[in-house]
Amino acid sequence: MIYLDYQATTPLAPEAKDAMLRWLDGPGGVGFGNPHSPHRMGRQAAAAIEAARDHVAALFPPGGRVIFTSGATEALNLAIRGSGKVGHVSVSAIEHAAVLDTVRDAGKAHILNVAPDGQCNTKQDMPSDTRLIAVMAVNNEIGVIQPTIDWHRKAKEAGALFLIDAVQAYGRIAVTGADMIAVSAHKIHGPKGVGALWVRDGVTLHEQQTGGGQEHGLRSGTLSPALIAGFGAAAALAKERMEQDAAHIDALWERACTLFADWTLNGSEEVRWRGNLNIRKDGLDVGRLMSEARQVMFSAGSACASGSGRPSHVLKAIGLSDKQAKSSIRLGFGRYTTIEELEEAAELINNAASQQI
Repeated sequence: MIYLDYQATTPLAPEAKDAMLRWLDGPGGVGFGNPHSPHRMGRQAAAAIEAARDHVAALFPPGGRVIFTSGATEALNLAIRGSGKVGHVSVSAIEHAAVLDTVRDAGKAHILNVAPDGQCNTKQDMPSDTRLIAVMAVNNEIGVIQPTIDWHRKAKEAGALFLIDAVQAYGRIAVTGADMIAVSAHKIHGPKGVGALWVRDGVTLHEQQTGGGQEHGLRSGTLSPALIAGFGAAAALAKERMEQDAAHIDALWERACTLFADWTLNGSEEVRWRGNLNIRKDGLDVGRLMSEARQVMFSAGSACASGSGRPSHVLKAIGLSDKQAKSSIRLGFGRYTTIEELEEAAELINNAASQQI
């Protein structure tokens, strides 16, 4: 099998796995202690969590704190629900469902439009009572990098907080200019089941998960030393390899563009994370394509929305018709993808597509 679905999840880095193993020790080991217990084993587990917190924080701007969560979805819920209840929340039309659905459930939603290239248009007005603006750093479906610096400036002018969903950007590109940033470990070669919300100093949130008052009183529940240690190791590795990984992905992108030269690119070619190639062939039956090229793991859109049968809200937002959206595929590659795998995958996908069109 060839894995080209890096936006859905990434392979676990060996370094992250190694970091986790000590904290999975059973009877006779010392790594299974509760990090909230006062005894020696608890203190050791707590120290491992704080060491990992430092590694995770090193990829955020200075002047904030890291709150560990079960993933980006919980982090986004904490940010949106915990930052207030009065006023509108303005969000881009191409946000992940974890943002869009939470905003719609939590209060008054205001949807910001996007340009055909996939960038959220900064030349638009917001409700006068806007309390929070949420614009993601890199779109998970089309890879387009959003103008978050400009949106942060607009938020400050409006007296609103600014939230970035940085799941697809964290560990890959610098993410700055925000009041809150949500991330997930399994998108940077860490384990599933753990993420974080970075909160700028001075920003007050209200607890959304009550219980023991862990994580600065914002996120109750026993923390997992194993998951957090894996997250910390993945973050440290991402920081160390950022330039190396980016160069590798640039090479993959250049090759992919030649291999899929007769497909149409969705979203901006210039302002994007190059590990995401979202392309289409009008009239293509993507379900049939995925079946016939089943040796290749790729996507027809967001993994979280797969199987719904609905056209992508992201592709619709940039002006594609239902038919065009449903004839699009997303190829995601990264650190462990080889040129040879990409070439083999392209041959399988292109051969299968040629049987239809």
